[in-house]
Amino acid sequence: MNRFGERFAFTTFGESHGKAIGVVIDGVPAGLNIDEEFIQSEVDRRRPGQNQFGTARKESDKIEILSGIFEGKSTGTPIGVVIYNENQKSRDYSNVKDLFRPAHADFTYFHKYGVRDYRGGGRSSARETAVRVVAGAFAKLILKELDIEVMSGVSYIDGIGDDSHNFEFAKSSEIYSLSPELEMEQKRVILTAKESHDSVGGSVLVKVKNSPIGLGEPLYYKLDAVLAEAMMGINGVKGVEIGSGKDSTFLKGSENNDQIDDSGFQSNHSGGILGGISNGDEIDIKVHFKPTPSIFSAQKTIDIDGNQQELHLKGRHDPVIAVRGSIVAEAMASIVIADMLLLNMGRRVEDLKRCYRQEI
Repeated sequence: MNRFGERFAFTTFGESHGKAIGVVIDGVPAGLNIDEEFIQSEVDRRRPGQNQFGTARKESDKIEILSGIFEGKSTGTPIGVVIYNENQKSRDYSNVKDLFRPAHADFTYFHKYGVRDYRGGGRSSARETAVRVVAGAFAKLILKELDIEVMSGVSYIDGIGDDSHNFEFAKSSEIYSLSPELEMEQKRVILTAKESHDSVGGSVLVKVKNSPIGLGEPLYYKLDAVLAEAMMGINGVKGVEIGSGKDSTFLKGSENNDQIDDSGFQSNHSGGILGGISNGDEIDIKVHFKPTPSIFSAQKTIDIDGNQQELHLKGRHDPVIAVRGSIVAEAMASIVIADMLLLNMGRRVEDLKRCYRQEI
Protein backbone atom coordinates (compact mmCIF):
# COMPACT_ATOMS: atom_id res chain seq x y z
CA MET A 1 0.00 0.00 0.00
CA ASN A 2 1.33 3.41 -0.96
CA ARG A 3 -1.60 5.45 0.37
CA PHE A 4 -2.21 6.76 3.87
CA GLY A 5 -5.23 8.52 5.38
CA GLU A 6 -9.00 8.63 4.92
CA ARG A 7 -10.25 12.20 4.33
CA PHE A 8 -6.84 13.85 4.20
CA ALA A 9 -4.89 11.23 2.28
CA PHE A 10 -1.71 11.00 0.27
CA THR A 11 -0.06 8.57 -2.14
CA THR A 12 3.68 8.63 -2.80
CA PHE A 13 5.74 7.35 -5.73
CA GLY A 14 9.36 7.07 -6.77
CA GLU A 15 12.61 5.44 -5.65
CA SER A 16 15.86 6.54 -4.03
CA HIS A 17 17.84 6.48 -7.29
CA GLY A 18 14.98 7.01 -9.72
CA LYS A 19 14.35 10.21 -11.65
CA ALA A 20 12.12 11.71 -8.97
CA ILE A 21 9.99 11.13 -5.92
CA GLY A 22 6.52 12.58 -5.61
CA VAL A 23 3.23 12.75 -3.76
CA VAL A 24 -0.44 13.17 -4.63
CA ILE A 25 -2.43 14.72 -1.78
CA ASP A 26 -6.20 14.39 -1.69
CA GLY A 27 -8.68 16.00 0.69
CA VAL A 28 -7.20 19.50 1.08
CA PRO A 29 -10.24 21.79 1.40
CA ALA A 30 -10.67 24.37 -1.35
CA GLY A 31 -9.74 27.96 -0.58
CA LEU A 32 -6.79 27.21 1.70
CA ASN A 33 -3.98 29.74 1.33
CA ILE A 34 -0.95 27.83 0.05
CA ASP A 35 2.36 29.18 1.31
CA GLU A 36 4.95 27.55 -0.96
CA GLU A 37 7.84 29.11 0.97
CA PHE A 38 6.58 27.48 4.16
CA ILE A 39 6.22 24.10 2.44
CA GLN A 40 9.76 24.37 1.08
CA SER A 41 11.09 25.36 4.51
CA GLU A 42 9.55 22.24 6.03
CA VAL A 43 11.19 20.04 3.40
CA ASP A 44 14.50 21.84 3.98
CA ARG A 45 14.45 20.79 7.65
CA ARG A 46 14.71 17.15 6.54
CA ARG A 47 17.01 17.80 3.56
CA PRO A 48 20.17 15.63 3.45
CA GLY A 49 23.74 16.92 3.38
CA GLN A 50 23.25 19.87 5.73
CA ASN A 51 25.94 19.03 8.30
CA GLN A 52 28.39 16.38 9.53
CA PHE A 53 25.72 14.61 11.59
CA GLY A 54 23.86 13.28 8.57
CA THR A 55 24.43 11.74 5.18
CA ALA A 56 26.83 13.39 2.74
CA ARG A 57 24.29 13.01 -0.09
CA LYS A 58 23.42 16.54 -1.16
CA GLU A 59 20.00 17.18 -2.64
CA SER A 60 18.33 20.57 -3.07
CA ASP A 61 14.94 18.89 -2.53
CA LYS A 62 13.29 21.71 -4.46
CA ILE A 63 9.56 21.08 -4.62
CA GLU A 64 7.55 21.53 -7.81
CA ILE A 65 3.76 21.76 -7.41
CA LEU A 66 2.07 20.29 -10.47
CA SER A 67 -1.65 20.56 -9.73
CA GLY A 68 -4.41 21.51 -7.32
CA ILE A 69 -3.35 25.14 -6.76
CA PHE A 70 -4.73 28.22 -8.53
CA GLU A 71 -3.82 31.82 -7.72
CA GLY A 72 -2.25 30.78 -4.43
CA LYS A 73 -5.21 28.78 -3.12
CA SER A 74 -6.16 25.12 -3.10
CA THR A 75 -8.89 24.18 -5.57
CA GLY A 76 -10.14 21.10 -3.71
CA THR A 77 -8.72 18.79 -6.37
CA PRO A 78 -5.71 16.46 -5.95
CA ILE A 79 -2.43 18.28 -5.33
CA GLY A 80 0.56 16.78 -7.11
CA VAL A 81 4.10 17.60 -5.99
CA VAL A 82 7.40 16.27 -7.31
CA ILE A 83 11.02 16.44 -6.09
CA TYR A 84 13.68 15.52 -8.62
CA ASN A 85 16.64 13.42 -7.49
CA GLU A 86 19.88 15.20 -8.36
CA ASN A 87 22.73 13.45 -6.57
CA GLN A 88 22.41 9.69 -7.04
CA LYS A 89 25.58 7.59 -7.03
CA SER A 90 24.17 4.24 -8.08
CA ARG A 91 27.64 2.79 -8.69
CA ASP A 92 28.17 2.78 -4.91
CA TYR A 93 25.66 -0.08 -4.76
CA SER A 94 27.02 -2.26 -7.57
CA ASN A 95 28.79 -4.54 -5.08
CA VAL A 96 25.53 -5.30 -3.23
CA LYS A 97 23.54 -6.12 -6.37
CA ASP A 98 23.21 -9.77 -5.33
CA LEU A 99 23.76 -9.37 -1.57
CA PHE A 100 21.30 -8.77 1.26
CA ARG A 101 22.33 -5.90 3.53
CA PRO A 102 21.75 -6.91 7.18
CA ALA A 103 18.77 -5.15 8.87
CA HIS A 104 17.64 -3.69 5.52
CA ALA A 105 14.51 -4.56 3.56
CA ASP A 106 16.57 -6.20 0.79
CA PHE A 107 15.87 -9.75 2.00
CA THR A 108 12.13 -9.32 2.46
CA TYR A 109 11.55 -7.27 -0.73
CA PHE A 110 13.39 -9.87 -2.82
CA HIS A 111 11.51 -12.81 -1.35
CA LYS A 112 8.14 -11.02 -1.60
CA TYR A 113 8.47 -9.66 -5.15
CA GLY A 114 11.24 -11.76 -6.70
CA VAL A 115 13.01 -8.56 -7.73
CA ARG A 116 14.44 -5.54 -5.93
CA ASP A 117 15.99 -2.20 -6.79
CA TYR A 118 19.35 -2.49 -5.05
CA ARG A 119 20.30 1.16 -5.71
CA GLY A 120 19.99 2.73 -2.28
CA GLY A 121 17.15 0.40 -1.38
CA GLY A 122 14.86 1.64 -4.13
CA ARG A 123 11.32 2.09 -2.86
CA SER A 124 12.23 1.01 0.68
CA SER A 125 14.72 3.87 1.04
CA ALA A 126 14.08 6.67 3.52
CA ARG A 127 14.49 9.01 0.53
CA GLU A 128 10.74 8.57 0.01
CA THR A 129 10.01 10.28 3.33
CA ALA A 130 10.87 13.67 1.82
CA VAL A 131 7.46 13.74 0.12
CA ARG A 132 5.74 12.66 3.33
CA VAL A 133 7.11 15.90 4.75
CA VAL A 134 5.53 17.71 1.79
CA ALA A 135 2.15 16.19 2.67
CA GLY A 136 2.74 17.10 6.31
CA ALA A 137 3.40 20.72 5.35
CA PHE A 138 0.02 20.92 3.58
CA ALA A 139 -1.58 19.38 6.67
CA LYS A 140 0.10 22.02 8.83
CA LEU A 141 -1.43 24.77 6.70
CA ILE A 142 -4.83 23.38 7.67
CA LEU A 143 -3.86 23.10 11.34
CA LYS A 144 -2.64 26.71 11.38
CA GLU A 145 -6.17 27.84 10.53
CA LEU A 146 -7.22 26.35 13.89
CA ASP A 147 -4.11 27.36 15.89
CA ILE A 148 -3.07 23.73 16.30
CA GLU A 149 0.70 23.33 16.57
CA VAL A 150 2.76 20.18 16.01
CA MET A 151 6.41 20.13 17.07
CA SER A 152 9.15 17.58 17.49
CA GLY A 153 12.68 17.07 18.75
CA VAL A 154 15.26 14.45 19.61
CA SER A 155 15.08 13.41 23.26
CA TYR A 156 17.70 10.63 23.34
CA ILE A 157 20.69 9.63 21.22
CA ASP A 158 22.36 6.33 22.10
CA GLY A 159 20.72 6.54 25.54
CA ILE A 160 21.95 10.09 26.20
CA GLY A 161 19.15 12.55 26.96
CA ASP A 162 16.76 13.85 29.57
CA ASP A 163 13.19 15.06 29.97
CA SER A 164 13.84 18.80 29.55
CA HIS A 165 11.94 18.93 26.22
CA ASN A 166 13.03 22.40 25.10
CA PHE A 167 11.30 22.66 21.73
CA GLU A 168 12.51 26.21 21.13
CA PHE A 169 16.10 25.03 21.47
CA ALA A 170 15.41 22.09 19.14
CA LYS A 171 14.48 24.52 16.36
CA SER A 172 18.05 25.87 16.23
CA SER A 173 19.91 22.66 17.10
CA GLU A 174 21.78 20.93 14.26
CA ILE A 175 20.48 17.61 15.55
CA TYR A 176 17.07 18.93 16.73
CA SER A 177 18.06 18.11 20.31
CA LEU A 178 15.53 18.88 23.04
CA SER A 179 18.29 19.15 25.65
CA PRO A 180 20.57 22.24 25.70
CA GLU A 181 22.63 20.61 28.46
CA LEU A 182 23.27 17.34 26.62
CA GLU A 183 23.32 18.36 22.96
CA MET A 184 27.13 18.43 22.77
CA GLU A 185 27.36 14.93 24.27
CA GLN A 186 24.73 13.69 21.83
CA LYS A 187 26.72 15.17 18.95
CA ARG A 188 29.89 13.53 20.26
CA VAL A 189 28.41 10.02 20.27
CA ILE A 190 27.06 10.51 16.74
CA LEU A 191 30.49 11.54 15.43
CA THR A 192 32.22 8.77 17.38
CA ALA A 193 29.93 6.18 15.80
CA LYS A 194 30.46 7.73 12.37
CA GLU A 195 34.26 7.68 12.74
CA SER A 196 34.18 4.03 13.84
CA HIS A 197 32.01 3.08 10.82
CA ASP A 198 29.03 2.40 13.06
CA SER A 199 25.67 4.02 13.88
CA VAL A 200 23.45 4.84 16.86
CA GLY A 201 19.74 4.78 17.68
CA GLY A 202 17.62 7.57 19.08
CA SER A 203 14.25 8.61 20.43
CA VAL A 204 12.02 11.45 19.31
CA LEU A 205 9.21 13.31 21.06
CA VAL A 206 6.31 14.71 19.00
CA LYS A 207 3.89 17.07 20.72
CA VAL A 208 0.52 18.38 19.50
CA LYS A 209 -0.74 21.57 21.16
CA ASN A 210 -4.27 23.03 21.09
CA SER A 211 -5.91 19.87 19.80
CA PRO A 212 -9.70 20.04 20.22
CA ILE A 213 -11.63 17.45 22.19
CA GLY A 214 -13.20 14.71 20.08
CA LEU A 215 -10.62 13.69 17.46
CA GLY A 216 -10.56 9.95 16.82
CA GLU A 217 -12.99 7.46 15.27
CA PRO A 218 -13.61 4.49 17.59
CA LEU A 219 -13.51 1.66 17.47
CA TYR A 220 -11.25 0.93 14.51
CA TYR A 221 -9.75 4.32 13.63
CA LYS A 222 -8.75 5.50 17.08
CA LEU A 223 -6.50 8.55 17.25
CA ASP A 224 -3.74 6.79 19.19
CA ALA A 225 -3.94 3.69 16.99
CA VAL A 226 -3.60 5.71 13.78
CA LEU A 227 -0.78 7.82 15.22
CA ALA A 228 1.04 4.60 16.12
CA GLU A 229 0.46 3.23 12.61
CA ALA A 230 1.74 6.47 11.08
CA MET A 231 4.91 6.38 13.17
CA MET A 232 5.57 2.67 12.68
CA GLY A 233 5.38 3.24 8.93
CA ILE A 234 8.46 5.49 9.05
CA ASN A 235 11.72 3.82 8.07
CA GLY A 236 13.69 2.60 11.09
CA VAL A 237 10.97 3.05 13.73
CA LYS A 238 10.78 0.10 16.12
CA GLY A 239 8.56 1.44 18.90
CA VAL A 240 5.89 4.06 19.66
CA GLU A 241 4.49 5.24 22.99
CA ILE A 242 1.56 7.54 23.73
CA GLY A 243 1.81 9.57 26.93
CA SER A 244 3.56 7.61 29.67
CA GLY A 245 3.65 4.56 27.42
CA LYS A 246 5.55 1.62 28.87
CA ASP A 247 6.24 3.55 32.09
CA SER A 248 2.54 3.29 32.92
CA THR A 249 3.01 -0.45 33.41
CA PHE A 250 5.06 0.35 36.52
CA LEU A 251 2.37 2.58 38.05
CA LYS A 252 -0.73 1.90 40.13
CA GLY A 253 -4.10 3.13 38.94
CA SER A 254 -4.05 5.80 41.63
CA GLU A 255 -0.79 7.09 40.16
CA ASN A 256 -1.56 6.70 36.47
CA ASN A 257 -5.09 8.15 36.43
CA ASP A 258 -5.23 11.76 35.25
CA GLN A 259 -7.47 13.35 37.87
CA ILE A 260 -9.66 16.28 36.88
CA ASP A 261 -10.74 19.42 38.67
CA ASP A 262 -12.33 22.68 37.55
CA SER A 263 -9.00 23.78 36.01
CA GLY A 264 -8.67 20.64 33.89
CA PHE A 265 -6.53 17.50 33.94
CA GLN A 266 -3.97 17.46 36.75
CA SER A 267 -1.53 15.18 34.88
CA ASN A 268 -1.17 13.77 31.38
CA HIS A 269 -0.20 10.11 31.59
CA SER A 270 -2.77 9.43 28.85
CA GLY A 271 -0.87 11.62 26.38
CA GLY A 272 -4.00 13.59 25.57
CA ILE A 273 -6.03 10.59 24.35
CA LEU A 274 -8.73 8.61 26.17
CA GLY A 275 -10.68 5.79 24.54
CA GLY A 276 -9.00 6.61 21.24
CA ILE A 277 -10.37 10.18 21.35
CA SER A 278 -8.45 13.40 22.06
CA ASN A 279 -9.33 14.95 25.44
CA GLY A 280 -8.08 18.48 24.72
CA ASP A 281 -4.78 18.06 26.55
CA GLU A 282 -1.40 18.03 24.81
CA ILE A 283 -0.84 14.91 22.71
CA ASP A 284 2.55 13.34 23.42
CA ILE A 285 4.07 10.69 21.14
CA LYS A 286 7.43 9.03 21.72
CA VAL A 287 9.02 7.47 18.66
CA HIS A 288 12.01 5.12 18.91
CA PHE A 289 14.39 4.65 15.96
CA LYS A 290 16.83 1.78 15.56
CA PRO A 291 20.48 2.46 14.61
CA THR A 292 20.98 3.08 10.91
CA PRO A 293 21.52 -0.37 9.36
CA SER A 294 23.92 1.04 6.74
CA ILE A 295 27.30 0.77 8.46
CA PHE A 296 30.76 0.46 6.94
CA SER A 297 32.13 -2.36 9.08
CA ALA A 298 32.38 -5.81 7.48
CA GLN A 299 29.24 -7.89 8.07
CA LYS A 300 28.20 -11.46 7.40
CA THR A 301 25.36 -11.99 4.93
CA ILE A 302 24.20 -14.22 2.08
CA ASP A 303 23.61 -13.62 -1.61
CA ILE A 304 20.42 -14.28 -3.58
CA ASP A 305 21.52 -17.89 -4.11
CA GLY A 306 21.96 -18.49 -0.37
CA ASN A 307 25.76 -18.48 -0.40
CA GLN A 308 27.49 -16.98 2.63
CA GLN A 309 29.30 -13.72 1.83
CA GLU A 310 31.02 -10.81 3.56
CA LEU A 311 29.51 -7.38 2.96
CA HIS A 312 31.63 -4.25 2.61
CA LEU A 313 29.17 -1.39 2.21
CA LYS A 314 29.84 1.79 0.24
CA GLY A 315 27.72 4.91 -0.20
CA ARG A 316 26.57 7.85 1.92
CA HIS A 317 24.45 7.20 4.97
CA ASP A 318 23.16 8.89 8.12
CA PRO A 319 24.97 7.73 11.29
CA VAL A 320 21.63 8.19 13.10
CA ILE A 321 18.10 8.00 11.70
CA ALA A 322 16.33 9.80 14.54
CA VAL A 323 17.61 13.30 13.69
CA ARG A 324 16.01 13.70 10.26
CA GLY A 325 13.42 11.12 11.27
CA SER A 326 12.04 13.57 13.82
CA ILE A 327 10.90 15.86 10.99
CA VAL A 328 9.14 12.96 9.29
CA ALA A 329 7.43 11.96 12.55
CA GLU A 330 6.24 15.54 13.01
CA ALA A 331 4.86 15.54 9.47
CA MET A 332 3.03 12.24 9.94
CA ALA A 333 1.46 13.46 13.19
CA SER A 334 0.26 16.60 11.38
CA ILE A 335 -1.29 14.46 8.66
CA VAL A 336 -3.15 12.30 11.18
CA ILE A 337 -4.53 15.32 13.05
CA ALA A 338 -5.68 16.96 9.80
CA ASP A 339 -7.34 13.71 8.74
CA MET A 340 -9.11 13.39 12.10
CA LEU A 341 -10.31 17.00 11.96
CA LEU A 342 -12.00 16.38 8.62
CA LEU A 343 -13.47 13.05 9.76
CA ASN A 344 -14.83 14.66 12.93
CA MET A 345 -16.87 17.28 11.08
CA GLY A 346 -19.89 15.00 10.68
CA ARG A 347 -19.99 13.56 14.19
CA ARG A 348 -23.35 15.17 15.13
CA VAL A 349 -26.48 16.07 13.21
CA GLU A 350 -26.19 19.73 14.28
CA ASP A 351 -22.81 19.83 12.52
CA LEU A 352 -24.53 18.82 9.29
CA LYS A 353 -27.24 21.42 9.80
CA ARG A 354 -24.69 24.17 10.35
CA CYS A 355 -22.93 23.18 7.13
CA TYR A 356 -25.93 22.75 4.85
CA ARG A 357 -28.56 25.13 6.26
CA GLN A 358 -26.40 28.20 6.54
CA GLU A 359 -26.89 30.97 4.03
CA ILE A 360 -24.33 30.94 1.23
